[in-house]
Amino acid sequence: MEKNYLRAMAEIDSPAPRSGDIATTMKKEVNQVSPLRQSLIRKGMIYSPSHRDTAFTVPLFADYMKRIIKLEE
Repeated sequence: MEKNYLRAMAEIDSPAPRSGDIATTMKKEVNQVSPLRQSLIRKGMIYSPSHRDTAFTVPLFADYMKRIIKLEE
């Protein structure tokens, strides 16, 4: 599920996608994906530059995710 979160995040054309937009891309509610977001923050994969925004910690990681993981329908 964390990979799906990262892939959905990469799909949004923004340097810091909103949590709600990521949830919408995953076809989930924000409260359903919040534990995934927190887990990825703890692991250092993403961070929150401001309230409800999310960004990758590694430059160009969104492009990498788009190349290696298909977006789940």
